[in-house]
Amino acid sequence: MSSPNEKETMGDEVLATVVSPVADSSRAMEAAAATRTEHELGLLKSLKLYKKACMWSIFFSTCIVMEGFDLTIINGLYVNPVFAKKFGSLDPADGSYNLTAAWQSGLSNAALCGQILGLFAAGAIADRFGYRKTLVGALSLCVGFIFIIFFAESLPQLLAGELLIGFPWGVFQTLTTTYAAEVCPTHLRAYLTTYVNLCWVMGQLIASGVLRGVVSLETQWSYKIPFALQWAWPVPLIIGIWLAPESPWWLVRKNRLDEARKSLQRLTTRNSGTEFRPDETISMMIHTNEMEKKIHEGTSYLDLFRGVNLRRTEIVTCVWVIQTLCGASFMGYSTMFYKQAGLATENAFSMSLGQYALGAVGTIFSWFLMTHFGRRSLYLYGQCILFVLLIAIGGTSFAGRTNIPAQWSIGSMLLVYTFFYDCTVGPVCYSLVSEMSSTRLRTKSVVFARNMYNIASIITNIITPRMLNSTAWNWGAKSGLFFAGTCGLCILWTYFRLPEPKDRTFGELDVLFERRVSARKFSKAVVDPAEIYGLEVEDRDELDEKTGAKSEFIERAN
Repeated sequence: MSSPNEKETMGDEVLATVVSPVADSSRAMEAAAATRTEHELGLLKSLKLYKKACMWSIFFSTCIVMEGFDLTIINGLYVNPVFAKKFGSLDPADGSYNLTAAWQSGLSNAALCGQILGLFAAGAIADRFGYRKTLVGALSLCVGFIFIIFFAESLPQLLAGELLIGFPWGVFQTLTTTYAAEVCPTHLRAYLTTYVNLCWVMGQLIASGVLRGVVSLETQWSYKIPFALQWAWPVPLIIGIWLAPESPWWLVRKNRLDEARKSLQRLTTRNSGTEFRPDETISMMIHTNEMEKKIHEGTSYLDLFRGVNLRRTEIVTCVWVIQTLCGASFMGYSTMFYKQAGLATENAFSMSLGQYALGAVGTIFSWFLMTHFGRRSLYLYGQCILFVLLIAIGGTSFAGRTNIPAQWSIGSMLLVYTFFYDCTVGPVCYSLVSEMSSTRLRTKSVVFARNMYNIASIITNIITPRMLNSTAWNWGAKSGLFFAGTCGLCILWTYFRLPEPKDRTFGELDVLFERRVSARKFSKAVVDPAEIYGLEVEDRDELDEKTGAKSEFIERAN
């Protein structure tokens, strides 16, 4: 048998790598059988077997609905007349009250700064205490921090509240995605991780509806009701998450194998018509964990930048940062362009409702696209479409701000932008981030990548209001040309550096990264499960017989 780190080469290209550290051939056989079975299940059979896991993952992801709701509330209140009069200053030019661009940037960025701290804390706390307990603690903090926001009477108080509540939001961003990736098999992974994006959109949609409903109120409740509604989320989520099964991958990493087996049984359905052997799946998890330990022992943040993990960290980070560099912050300003076109504030909010509804439809549509296309293709061609739209928006702006049809066109193109963003870049990012990192470093990879995204968002949140504000840089919709430039750079990176993880198990991805396979050759590279687990020839024959019999059973059951 090949040695654990043996490589076969032809010229300069690495063709194969066997990284199996497992000495127990029976466990290796079980792990290989579980890998083949996972591939053979397909989408519908996976859904039948893992429907409980899907429900728990969906429930965990509801934390992101809460975060999307809260962030949209604060950004949407900037144009609320009562809120602007309470916290803004008088503009002598037209007699209206407005928050300065500096305070708008400060309030939006306060939550992002809090998220950076929360993300780093989540990485350490979740590794020690698990996903469930960490999320319950974060939700409990939300209950207290909402009091500060609700009773704020000045901008500094509101800023402090946004900074503090950003801390638990950072926890949500990490653990909802990693939990979704770890409780479900390969064929469901993309759908449940991209569902996180739908949760963002649902939160934004609900918040827009609330803002539209209170905009006609002329008392302080016009902005206090949206703040108060944030209390509706934490308590039901705390109860449900406390009752949920822990991630079996986390339990395996802690060597709590009996608990991992029980958790896996809670996540799967008996009598689903599909033969399922928990011990085989646990063996696959153990082997993948041991294989990654063999490749690199450490699980610290420094290990993200060592060896093959450096490439994986680059991919995860760039994939997330692209979300903001491709112009996502720009699309939130469609309401402003409709107001410049003469639309009343109430109707402008109604248009923002339509924008988020388009985003929800786009995310659902992305699930159908992912059935036929890979993550890489959707991410790449999605950016190409956004690039064209940004060029069109920037070009239209030369008609001038007083040109009403041009302002309608710009606002409408931003709606189209939202649809295509939420078909491609928005949801696919979450799938890529959860799949590209190693299992042992997944939480820390997500933490680091999301923090790089937050830093990029802070920068765009500072410059975007200044680009658009007539009292600052006064670029208006010409800002679309700036974002078209950054989007073009993102397209180049995606083409040359982003691999295709579709239909790959975590063990297969480990092998492909160890082989240093080119990003454009990832989808065609062949990885034999027997190769991953270092099986002898006679063991491979036994594996073929075993998985062949199981495949016949699955087909008869369906």
